[in-house]
Amino acid sequence: MDSSVLSALSLTPAEAEAVRLSLRVSLWAVSGSLPLALACAWLLARRSFPGKVLLDGLVHLPLVLPPVVVGYLLLLLLGRKGPVGKILLDTFGVTLAFTWQGAAVAAAVVSFPLLVRALRVSLETLDPGLEAAARTLGAGPLRVFVTVTLPLMAPGLIGGIILAFARSLSEFGATITFVSNIPGQTRTLPVALYTAAQTPGGDWAALRLCVLSVCLAFLALLASEGLSRFLKRRISG
Repeated sequence: MDSSVLSALSLTPAEAEAVRLSLRVSLWAVSGSLPLALACAWLLARRSFPGKVLLDGLVHLPLVLPPVVVGYLLLLLLGRKGPVGKILLDTFGVTLAFTWQGAAVAAAVVSFPLLVRALRVSLETLDPGLEAAARTLGAGPLRVFVTVTLPLMAPGLIGGIILAFARSLSEFGATITFVSNIPGQTRTLPVALYTAAQTPGGDWAALRLCVLSVCLAFLALLASEGLSRFLKRRISG
């Protein structure tokens, strides 16, 4: 291949940094939201209580809201002068707005409904008799959940995690609204692609980042499907 073509296809240091930042943001977004997603999925799948419909709607709200609206609400809530952001700043010295940590929060909020939905479906398809049998043998609720429920819902758990990770990688609207577009700090892969597309002469850079985004998303979906099938075969014997 011609050296000029190779040079055009090679990522610049700034673009490589945007990819690394996106991967870090996505990892933190999914790992940070997973415990809460498990709790919400368990409540929605296994419990009936007043306000369940309200909780269900609140969990899935980021799925139907424009991402820019989510980012603006996060800015109002977690900005330095926001009700929660001011407490974080005054008490812990933590600032989320215009930081990569804030980008992780934005990605977590947007991908949260997908993660909860996958976990809830997995819980609803489990045979309650298996958990009941474990309880009759003396296992407590926590032990039943860790040793019976989690292994049985592993395909959905892994699929949900990878799907949420892929959604976090592609997050743009909430990110740019909440944490802006700061090179090396908050310029994730989608934001870098947007910047390149808006820059004169940035066509090659935009194309590189577009192809890379498609490849990462496709690999995540393939990994999700492959791992889910593998775990289903292992569980079924």
